[in-house]
Amino acid sequence: MSAILILAAGASARMGQPKQLLRFRGKTLLEHSVSAALAADATHRLAVLGARFEEILPVRQAGLPETAESAIETMVNPDWDEGMASSIRLGLRHLLEKEPELPAVAVMLCDQPFVTPELLNQLLDAQQQTAAPIVASAYGGTLGVPAIFARETFPQLLSLHGDRGAKAIFPNYAGRIASVPFPEGAIDIDTLEDYRRLTFVV
Repeated sequence: MSAILILAAGASARMGQPKQLLRFRGKTLLEHSVSAALAADATHRLAVLGARFEEILPVRQAGLPETAESAIETMVNPDWDEGMASSIRLGLRHLLEKEPELPAVAVMLCDQPFVTPELLNQLLDAQQQTAAPIVASAYGGTLGVPAIFARETFPQLLSLHGDRGAKAIFPNYAGRIASVPFPEGAIDIDTLEDYRRLTFVV
């Protein structure tokens, strides 16, 4: 079985407020991500917070049923301002401490509100069936996260630095990446204008 790593440590600089706490359909964006991860088939689930975690953590905990709190861990990345790579390194190292033989990890962001447990399970199933080193979501003419990274990719994920996300290692596996259609993946929330458009989505 695989683990799920939710990256939610960014400062939302272009938004001007923590996008993790923006509400959509009755939940914060972070709660949408956590709910999807909790309902997917995984052995471990970890959310990495960073910037303004003092505001975000109480809201995240309040949004979970008591039975779910032990089913998803939360870490605070003290080096969040380095960029996304620091959260990937921190989260993956922690997951490997929990499960040293971890076969794969799903990496997802908290600003894609249409990620579902079904999508995560499709990605996980595709990785098991194809044994591809990466199974990515396909949207907007490209491949991206959520994506499943098999164990052979872990050294490269752990070597990332700066503001480089997991997608930075895709070119190293050209021709070996499987994909699952996720057209809604093109909708992510980086600016207030993105959020205004989202609120008109039924």
